[in-house]
Amino acid sequence: MTDLPPQMPCAGVDYPNTFGQFQDWFSTDDACLEYLAKLRWPDGFLCPKCGAGEYWRTGAGLWMCRGCSRRTSVTAGTIFDRTRTPMRTWFAAVWFVTSQKNGVSALGLQRVLGLSSYETAWAWMHKLRRAMVRPDREVLSGTVEVDESFIGGVASGKPGLGPDKISVLVAAEHLDHNRIGRIRLEPGPADRRLALVKFGQRVVAPGSTIRRDGATQLRRFAKLGYEHEYFTQLGSDIPAHVNMPAVHMAASQLKRWIDGTLHQGISKAQLAYYLDEFTFRFNRRTSASRGLLFYRLLQQAVNTGPKPLKNLVRSAFTD
Repeated sequence: MTDLPPQMPCAGVDYPNTFGQFQDWFSTDDACLEYLAKLRWPDGFLCPKCGAGEYWRTGAGLWMCRGCSRRTSVTAGTIFDRTRTPMRTWFAAVWFVTSQKNGVSALGLQRVLGLSSYETAWAWMHKLRRAMVRPDREVLSGTVEVDESFIGGVASGKPGLGPDKISVLVAAEHLDHNRIGRIRLEPGPADRRLALVKFGQRVVAPGSTIRRDGATQLRRFAKLGYEHEYFTQLGSDIPAHVNMPAVHMAASQLKRWIDGTLHQGISKAQLAYYLDEFTFRFNRRTSASRGLLFYRLLQQAVNTGPKPLKNLVRSAFTD
């Protein structure tokens, strides 16, 4: 087996805190591949075919299993699968995406990396977005506010759903002193009947307290294993954002992020992935190091399956 060079960081413990450190650690493709290997196989290499852990490295940089002689690439089966771009360029993309507090648009990524086309930058951004949220992530708990918000154009005289507005379901943990914990976001379905009830069941742990307005259908939460606190807004002098500050703060920041970073340039078909990116950033907003976000995104990228361009493009035009 090949020992890691002494200057390599220990994945999960060390990650670059500055751009200078990033450049020092990941100046070559070999260094990037070694780092990915530690992320993909934190307990040591395991052959995907026979499960053996003994290997040797080929001249082409592959992992050759001593048990069955299968050659394995550390990028195979990940979002980097079959890429022809140097890994150090991919690492630069991940660093740039995570080191910017509000993220970056595809056009911004194309410019900073000098990519040949906007399509390439767009595809990279969407590959990374698909790695930002783990399917097995923990659900919300404690006191959780659940509500529906709307993004898109302003429809005169229509505070709710209008022809240019898109429904977004929002859940946010309400901590003490009106602080906000983690959030979950999903596009609202076409059939809005019981949408918030089903959403709450998916993203909130049973036994938690769900805080919501007084809509009759939402009182079902009390029969589904949740404590249910609700507020009746009709005729009340107390604004909704006072009773449920967490979801309103999350929704407000989402709208500002869409305006400021994406410039309203989102499609309804891709909305779920933009919401995943905002969730990834929001839930890590208090991180002491942007380098930790870089590490987390790479960690999830090597555990996310391939996302071919043709599939990304197809989904972009499929509602």
